[in-house]
Amino acid sequence: MIKRLIAALFLMFAPAQALAGDATGPVHVSAGTIVDLGVLKSKYADPRRVVVWLPPGYSRRGPKYAVLYMHDGQNLFDKATAGYGMEWEIDEHLSQLIADKKVRPTIVVGIWNTPKRLQEYVPSKAFATLPPDYRGKVKALYGGDPLSDGYLKFIVRELRPIVDRKFNVKTDRANTVIMGSSMGSLISLYAIDEYPQVFGGAGMMSTHWPLVINPDGKPLGEQDYEVVSSTFERYLAPALPNPSTHKLYFDHGSETLDAAYQRYQDRVDMVVAKRGYTQGLNWLTKSFPGQKHNEISWASRVDIPLTFLLPPLPR
Repeated sequence: MIKRLIAALFLMFAPAQALAGDATGPVHVSAGTIVDLGVLKSKYADPRRVVVWLPPGYSRRGPKYAVLYMHDGQNLFDKATAGYGMEWEIDEHLSQLIADKKVRPTIVVGIWNTPKRLQEYVPSKAFATLPPDYRGKVKALYGGDPLSDGYLKFIVRELRPIVDRKFNVKTDRANTVIMGSSMGSLISLYAIDEYPQVFGGAGMMSTHWPLVINPDGKPLGEQDYEVVSSTFERYLAPALPNPSTHKLYFDHGSETLDAAYQRYQDRVDMVVAKRGYTQGLNWLTKSFPGQKHNEISWASRVDIPLTFLLPPLPR
């Protein structure tokens, strides 16, 4: 039983582009409209598909929209393209939140992952400070050195100008947010740290702080925990953006991969608090007992980071 569980978790964590859905097929939504930008080439990263979701009533003229960039884009809107037959239901949730005036009018840029997902999503500056033996362990699992700096350059230098040009959007950081889950959380946090002038908010759901998992099913030991926690503490302490101009959201469940996350998150929370962030004001960390490491769980609570990071603008 344990071996089957661990095998399932490895598949969930694997860099494969899709296990169930057709990531190349059309994206169908229940609300709003999808604009498919196709497969975009880059000077900094491998080509990948990008789609943009426009909320119901989107207009090319008039008031401008906020922009939410999201990783693992094939899993956001449609089970048919999703890697595991589960979706975030972003179109349903966000369209309702906008209609209820709980979230400001927002478009979503869904960025597909690639077979190099793990390399692209691991923060390279944090990775660089790991002890050599742990770096080797991460590289063996991920397939090589981090590619996250190039991936972020693709988003900031190439994709963002396309979005700003093609759509009726605000371009200031207060209206530019980035969000993901698991490894997508790590790259979202890295993005706001490295480009604080671009992103005003970041959402990190079920952040995969441990970086690795044991193939034999055993929990990571105290030494592994200390190595990784200390690494993130060292990186984040000087890297976190100014709390007067930025917002951070973290969460985790308690089942499957999420069962390991709380103690890591507790260490990160201390760094965030020391930087000057205040819970409920510009920072939230939430725990969801019973929730798992999958899109169904993230969909069930995605309203919380959306309303926190993109609240209605004051009139």
